[in-house]
Amino acid sequence: MKPVRALLAVLACLALAACGSSGEPAFPEGSTMARVQRSGMLTVGIKFDYPLFGFKDPGSGRITGFDAEMARLVAKDLTGSERNVRFVETLPVQREDFLRQGVVDIVVATYSITPARSRIVGFTNPYYYAGQDVLARAGDKRIDGVADLDGRAVCTTTGSTSLDRLRERVPGARLVIVDNSSECVPALTAGRIDAISTDDTILLGLVKRRPGALRLVGKPFGREPYGMGVRKEDVAFRDYLSGLIGRYLRDGQWDRAFRDTIGLSGATATQAKPPVDH
Repeated sequence: MKPVRALLAVLACLALAACGSSGEPAFPEGSTMARVQRSGMLTVGIKFDYPLFGFKDPGSGRITGFDAEMARLVAKDLTGSERNVRFVETLPVQREDFLRQGVVDIVVATYSITPARSRIVGFTNPYYYAGQDVLARAGDKRIDGVADLDGRAVCTTTGSTSLDRLRERVPGARLVIVDNSSECVPALTAGRIDAISTDDTILLGLVKRRPGALRLVGKPFGREPYGMGVRKEDVAFRDYLSGLIGRYLRDGQWDRAFRDTIGLSGATATQAKPPVDH
C-alpha cells in the first residue's frame, strides 16, 4: 500500500504544480514565492479596525474578517499551513510605503484598484467588489442618499477612493477626513457629524459594532474592485496570486470565506463576487 500512496502523492503533486523534493511546489529561485516558502511565513498588511474584513479581536488578539481569510488561504498555498501568516496593521496611507520598503509581502486591506495606484503598486485581479454607501444615525431620516450629503458634515478616510468620489459627487459636503473609518463613529453618534461614507461592507461592520444606533442607507454609488497589492515590479508574484484567486472563486473557498465573515452580517455575495473566469 505504501508504494501506491507514494505514487498517488506524486501524481497529485504533478497535477497541481511542479514539485520539489519535499513535495511542495517548486517556485523559481529568487522569487517571492520561493522566499516565503523557504521562510515558512507570509507577512500581510491588513486593517485591524474593519469588522468583517480585517479586525483584531481585543480579547484573543486574533485577526478576523474576509481579508484575513483570503490571506490565510494564500499562506496555506505558499507554506502548507494557514497559520503561517503574520499580520501587520496597515493604514490606508501606509500601504504603498509598506510594500516599497518590504515591511510586508502583500497588502490585503480593502485595497481598491485605481489607475493612479496601479502606477506604483502591482495589483492582482479583483477578489471582491464593493459599492460606496452612506451611514447615518438610526433616527436621522434626513439622509436618504448621496445627494442628501450636500452641506452636511461627512466623515471618510484619507487616501481613499471614497474621499475622491465624495469630492466629485457632493462638492458642497463638509468633509471630515480621518485615518480610519472607526474614528468617525463616536463623532456620528454624538451628533458632531451627519454621516459616514465609504465602502458598504465596511459600513456594515460599523453597524454591527453599534446595533440599533446606526443605519446603512442602502443606496450604493460607485463600484470598488479590491485587489491584493504587491510591489510593482513583482510581476511573477502578482500573476501567481491572481491564479490563486481564480481557483478560490471556482473551488468554493471564496464562498466559504464570505459565508464565515461578511455573510454573518446578512449581506449576500451577489454583487461582491467577481466572475469566476476573470
